[in-house]
Amino acid sequence: MKNNKNMNESDDLASIGIGAMIVFIALILVAAVASAVIIQTGEKLQQNAQQTGSDTQEEIGGKISIITVWVGEQADCDTDTDGAADACITLVYELAAGSEPMDENDVVWSISCLQGVTMDTVWGTFDGDVTGTVAGTDNRNGDGTVDNTRMNLDTVHVDGALKCIDVTLNGDCTQATDLHDDDTLQPGQVYMINLKTSPDGTDEVTQNQGECNPVINEQHELTISVAGGGTTIEILSYTSVTEGQSVV
Repeated sequence: MKNNKNMNESDDLASIGIGAMIVFIALILVAAVASAVIIQTGEKLQQNAQQTGSDTQEEIGGKISIITVWVGEQADCDTDTDGAADACITLVYELAAGSEPMDENDVVWSISCLQGVTMDTVWGTFDGDVTGTVAGTDNRNGDGTVDNTRMNLDTVHVDGALKCIDVTLNGDCTQATDLHDDDTLQPGQVYMINLKTSPDGTDEVTQNQGECNPVINEQHELTISVAGGGTTIEILSYTSVTEGQSVV
């Protein structure tokens, strides 16, 4: 009788041990599943944060910062020989903080205005030099020839000097072989460009442009968008149409 009692007690202890082991294994499995869920969630949050940061940097950094805008030449902005009058405004700008170098053709501008009861729009890019080759003459189109096929002149430095590539690496662009149009906009540099607010004959036929010439007491909307980047919107308020009058 005594031996049977001892065996029964041993059997009870073994059952308790197996039950505890099952619970322990179950806890490990639950912990493993929970850890996997936490790790997966953490990775997803990290990816979302990186994507959001990248999108924010691209939106904020990849855009144009307007420094000032004034009324430009109102008689013949592109100085071509077609006899048509075309007005312009002059824009001084730089790339926003955090921007990467960008191509002039990737920057698109437009001006919208109300003409009576209809909305007119003129548009172009920041590259006004159609060829981009040797600039034998320091003219405002940048390539030594008259370019009347675009709605803006070529982007230049803020002092009016041509943007050119220093082929000879002599520190400036004084040599004939240096005078190549540079279509890259660099961070930290200030640039200037003339935007035509009305087309001449060639522009109007080839691009079906509208007309948004400066008019006293009118407000026009200037929009500048960067491909794959952000958009800058500015209201042009014309209190005067005299050349050099600030409108921003």
